[in-house]
Amino acid sequence: MMRREFITLLGGAAAWPLAARGQQRERVRRVGAITGVIESDTAYQARFSAFRRELQRLGWTEGHNVLIDQRFGSAGDVDVVRKHARDLVALGPDVIVAGGSPNVGALKQASRTVPIVFVGVVDPVGAGFVANLARPGANITGFTSFEYGMAAKWLELLKEIDPRVRRAAVLRDPTSPAGIGLLAGMQGAASSLRVEVTPLDARDATEIERGLAAFAHGSDCGLIVTLGAFNISQRALINTLAASHRLPAVYPYRYFVSSGGLMSYGPDNVDEYRRAAGYVDRILKGEKPADLPVQAPTKYELVINLKTAKALGLTVPDTLLARADEVIE
Repeated sequence: MMRREFITLLGGAAAWPLAARGQQRERVRRVGAITGVIESDTAYQARFSAFRRELQRLGWTEGHNVLIDQRFGSAGDVDVVRKHARDLVALGPDVIVAGGSPNVGALKQASRTVPIVFVGVVDPVGAGFVANLARPGANITGFTSFEYGMAAKWLELLKEIDPRVRRAAVLRDPTSPAGIGLLAGMQGAASSLRVEVTPLDARDATEIERGLAAFAHGSDCGLIVTLGAFNISQRALINTLAASHRLPAVYPYRYFVSSGGLMSYGPDNVDEYRRAAGYVDRILKGEKPADLPVQAPTKYELVINLKTAKALGLTVPDTLLARADEVIE
């Protein structure tokens, strides 16, 4: 009798590590997400839906083995950005996905240990988020959107679609290092293209309206819109003003064009979020952000809206149409 009890106890003890491992595998992990646009923004919904689908494909089902906490709508409000960052860190997430440099900077201030995967950041080394692209070195890694030299391409495209352009307003966030760097990239190419580049700093809708009204005089004007949560959130207004002032405009993302803008050239940021889910998966499985290299976009897409071009009286060159990844008619 004693021998049977001993064997039973021994078998139970051997099973304990297996049971513990099973519980560990099934514990719910926590993922934070922060963006500068409002929750109802359709472009963000598309990006984050791609993130969710990829995360599920990798074995993470929301409500089963992963919870996702999101924070929205902090574009241009530093205090709100910092509050959202602190709130997410206080929840004890296993990893946070952050869209844009302001959110990454606020998260870095809130925690030096919580893993962060960024998207939509232009210069993560210059911003102090990572030591270098190959070996980030701390708790932050992710996916860049542009190099500063990319801005020259926007100016070239503006000149190509409307050779009359001699003056270009650059709509940017003056508080963003990305806005400053992208403007410098355009200024470097401006003289060879014979275009005068004028920064248009805007922190609210009224400044956008006043700035474009003051700038847009004559048929030689154009507009370049740089990336940033504020510009993204105001894209309907920007498109309306560009149309009313008859300004040919180049944008950083396709969803500006799908909502009425003339032309965009930039990365597929839906794909950025899909790839970010892969990094989140690897971190949840034990890898460290310090060992995951920062990645650049795998593809840039050129999108042209022919309806808008016609409304502006522009004939899009065949050579430009041939290079377009998408033509909206």
